Amino acid sequence: MKQSFYISSEVKEAIDNNRPVVALESTIISHGMPYPQNVETALAVENYARSNGCVPATVAIIDGVLTVGCTKEQIELLGKLGTSVTKTSRRDLPIVIAEGKNGATTVAGTMYACKLAGIDIFATGGIGGAHRHSEITMDISADLDELQQTDVTVVCAGAKSILDIGLTLECLETRGVPVIGYRTEDMPAFYTQKSGYKVDYRLDTPEQIAKAIWAKKQLGLSGGMIVANAIADEYALDEDFVNGAIQTALERADELGIKGKKITPFLLNEVQLMTGGASLKANIQLVMGNVRLACEIARALCKLRGQQ
Repeated sequence: MKQSFYISSEVKEAIDNNRPVVALESTIISHGMPYPQNVETALAVENYARSNGCVPATVAIIDGVLTVGCTKEQIELLGKLGTSVTKTSRRDLPIVIAEGKNGATTVAGTMYACKLAGIDIFATGGIGGAHRHSEITMDISADLDELQQTDVTVVCAGAKSILDIGLTLECLETRGVPVIGYRTEDMPAFYTQKSGYKVDYRLDTPEQIAKAIWAKKQLGLSGGMIVANAIADEYALDEDFVNGAIQTALERADELGIKGKKITPFLLNEVQLMTGGASLKANIQLVMGNVRLACEIARALCKLRGQQ
């Protein structure tokens, strides 16, 4: 029987030699952006990580193998196949692997792969969370449970703005997941810098964040951490403009009966159409900003580890 888990030689060598590695998810490739922007962005993000002194590790399931460190050809494949690729969270991993399918890993799926590979830092766009009216529907992303149990730090632009961010933060607090604002006390809302809610802690340097991660490891505390990095001023969208588009998209989703794992890619695509592509441009830029910060934290964490 063929192996079900694979780490590229480049990623493995970096991990074994205490060189900084930043993991990247693949749902943003297949479900977050249209082709060819998805592939162009994924490759640009990898190159950006390299230019910032880190080895990128894009995670996906390729022909039934959970792969940490996808090749350019594999990224191209995921981008071309688009939404026909299975969106893969933790619960989906054994089925997608057993059936030999291609899978695009969510935040939860990518975090679990990071745990297997020994990667501490993961950069993404925005985490999943509690959807609006989830107190009734119970539509809460598995990302939050993964953050409770898997020791990986996730650098993101907050929670996706299509979510109920207040409920998402309450869920994270209940699960014991610290939310750190990088140079901000406000929880970002993906396309915008503020959501109206506060983070747990503000830290102003990558070194401070790395020290917090290291302290958590020394204490043996389980679970992950969130580093919320607000989108830069020049790329942030107007809050009323975005919220209007989201509300219209939510109403359309309700009319069409779209729910479950299909809801997030549907809403993001609708918002992109209604904003004339402005949300897609913002999405690309916020991912780049998160990768840059993740690289800075990963480098600082390697220095701490090397001093032990």
